[in-house]
Amino acid sequence: MNRAIARVSTILLVLFGVLFVNLNLITLLQADALANHPSNRRLIVREYEIARGPIVVGEQAIAQSTPTEGELRYLRTYPDGPLYAHLTGYYSIVLQRFGLEAALNEHLTGRPTEVVAQNLSELMGGRDLAGNAVVLTIDPTVQRAAADALGDREGAVVALNFRTGAVLASYANPTYDPNPLTSHDTSVIRAAWDDLRVDPQRPLVDRALRELYAPGSAFKVIVAAAALERGLLPTSMFPDERTFDVPLTTADISNFGGGLCAQGEQISLADALQVSCNTVFARLGVDIGAEDLVAQAERFGFNQPLSFDLPVATSAVPDAGDLDVPSTAQSALGQRDVRATPLQMALVAAAVANDGVLMTPHLVSTIRTPEGARIASAEPERWTAPAVDGRAVSSRTAAQLRTMMIDTVQRGTGIRARIDGVAVGGKTGTAQTAADPIAWFIGFAGDDVAVAVMLPDQPDGTGGSIAAPVARQVMQAALDRRGAG
Repeated sequence: MNRAIARVSTILLVLFGVLFVNLNLITLLQADALANHPSNRRLIVREYEIARGPIVVGEQAIAQSTPTEGELRYLRTYPDGPLYAHLTGYYSIVLQRFGLEAALNEHLTGRPTEVVAQNLSELMGGRDLAGNAVVLTIDPTVQRAAADALGDREGAVVALNFRTGAVLASYANPTYDPNPLTSHDTSVIRAAWDDLRVDPQRPLVDRALRELYAPGSAFKVIVAAAALERGLLPTSMFPDERTFDVPLTTADISNFGGGLCAQGEQISLADALQVSCNTVFARLGVDIGAEDLVAQAERFGFNQPLSFDLPVATSAVPDAGDLDVPSTAQSALGQRDVRATPLQMALVAAAVANDGVLMTPHLVSTIRTPEGARIASAEPERWTAPAVDGRAVSSRTAAQLRTMMIDTVQRGTGIRARIDGVAVGGKTGTAQTAADPIAWFIGFAGDDVAVAVMLPDQPDGTGGSIAAPVARQVMQAALDRRGAG
């Protein structure tokens, strides 16, 4: 009997010892992680004691904290909620943080998160705490122009300053209102969230940054770049064919509408881009080969994770080893497994306009203390991950492409993007996918504006007919912001 009691006592002592050690391990090794975990409601409640800093566009707050009388001292509000929802995201007692509210949380709370979890003594002492203001590169006029130009249509617009990489507009439709998600009434939050989650239009999805689409003929800019880098000229001539007989397959490639591109005469590379001649670019893809085609796309940023202020889907071309001759020809038209975000395609146009140099895009301009002192600011930076020194193509190739793209807008498929008195270059695209076609326009205008427009599910429209006019409206707004239009 005594021996059995002794055994039970020993087991209990061991179990208490294990529990003691485990508690100490949690306290010593996991305390910070547990305290700062996004699901830790206590942390969120403490953060509501802070006057979270505003997110500012132009001179107006697009996210701000309003004092309340309840347990949660501040309510986060979004004055132009749907216009900026995919950028700001939301700050919610139930849903936690999303978008820039998550990515910039430490700046908006005015201190590192781990310090927030430990500042209860400051709060108990009555000290008012305030976060830093985050000023974005977004131009409110350009953002509004993007929304107005898209109207009720599904799609996305990205506009950049191609010299600095500053994002002037990033708008996707459908969008949503983040204000109900930040209510202090949890039933309001859950009802709004349930509606958004089941909405078949997927308003929570940022089509400008997070979705990938076949770029169609807009990808021909990259194919033309690869050809020029290999020594071809804009005046290099090709057969004008109704159909390109793709080697190793009976699935040949025809031009849009099934016609010729130059009345059966030979056609130059420049003219082929101007009229978006499929047979020429399919032939070019085969001649260039998968390895050089993929390498050129990667120098423009494809297959390269992008360091950005918000999560961005990685635009992709297949590995060269996975491309046979037929799939290389199809990929040269921006079809098959080639996929890109509107942001990525805006960067392609931006690099052409910027002497072949690819700049790292950024959304945050400056961060300021509650007193207005600047504590951080963005500096223009070349995107060196895709290519040495951030150069997608040589200066010579960029100049040739720039001229070819200007001709495309002046006399080719991009004519509806023309702006009187302004040098506008561009490339249209109409990607034929399993669903309805995707209409594209990528281009540049003036001294510093680059743009990409994407409109999916367009059975009756093309890049030239519906995407180019949207781009024109956005580019005009960007030029007007500094009196350049």
